[in-house]
Amino acid sequence: MNEAFATPKQIDAGALSVGYVEAGPADGRPVVLLHGWPYDIHCFADATALLAPAGYRVIVPYLRGYGPTRFLSSGTVRNGEQAAFAVDTIALMDALRIDRAIVAGFDWGGRAANIMAALWPERCIGLVSVSGYQVINLKATQRPLPPKAELAWWYLFYFCTERGRIGYGENRHDFNKLIWTLASPKWRFDDATYERSAQSFDNPDHADIVIHNYRWRLGLAQSEPQYAGIDAKLQEAPIISIPTITIGSDFDGAAANGTAYRDKFSGKYSHRTLDGIGHNVPQEDPQAFAQAVIDVDRFSSALE
Repeated sequence: MNEAFATPKQIDAGALSVGYVEAGPADGRPVVLLHGWPYDIHCFADATALLAPAGYRVIVPYLRGYGPTRFLSSGTVRNGEQAAFAVDTIALMDALRIDRAIVAGFDWGGRAANIMAALWPERCIGLVSVSGYQVINLKATQRPLPPKAELAWWYLFYFCTERGRIGYGENRHDFNKLIWTLASPKWRFDDATYERSAQSFDNPDHADIVIHNYRWRLGLAQSEPQYAGIDAKLQEAPIISIPTITIGSDFDGAAANGTAYRDKFSGKYSHRTLDGIGHNVPQEDPQAFAQAVIDVDRFSSALE
């Protein structure tokens, strides 16, 4: 295990005291790696071990509701809507005095990286996005999907019930291990690998953030006024113009080839499809993920 991941740092940034790890030279090209649900920073440990020796300054934060990241005020809404994670990441970059960074991630973290690239392109050197264009359109989420597709979202509907809220709070350890298995059926992770990340789910705000995130997607949880302007822009499905590499995997099904979202990226662009890999791309294939970060940096450097 990368030594940096055993000794996370802590810094106040925006509404949070953010737990994060940092590896590589202090003057290296900054890379911010953003995890999803139900994962944590350890999904990037092997990729970081490849990027740091290559000269990158790698920053891997625990998202709100994970690990040692805490809200600075008990009165702050435990909000899991999509804009919040992007704003958190910009605040972290400000606190670390990072003007621009390569942003890369998957699931919730990939969505935050997409939003940053779309709305704050001046802060982003390049983007690596697993599962492609991930900005949530709230109107689209109201439309029913074919039954088989709806079945895959079973946990979303569970979380919309009081039974689901209580159940996730009480059973998050076993619940999230099941999600790992379903989302990456060919990945043979061992118990030690899961337990290393599962500690992050003991965060006191974790369940509230998760429940709010999924209820918000269906219009069953309120947004905060401070994000209204951002969300209005996101509902227009903004085009991403910065250098981008998208990655598709078995998890993405028919969308794995990237054609469904190709027109959302107007800058230098490449797509890669990883056969036999599930949702947790950085941990299942760290070499491919790290190479995508290096290659998108090359895209950007060629334009500078």
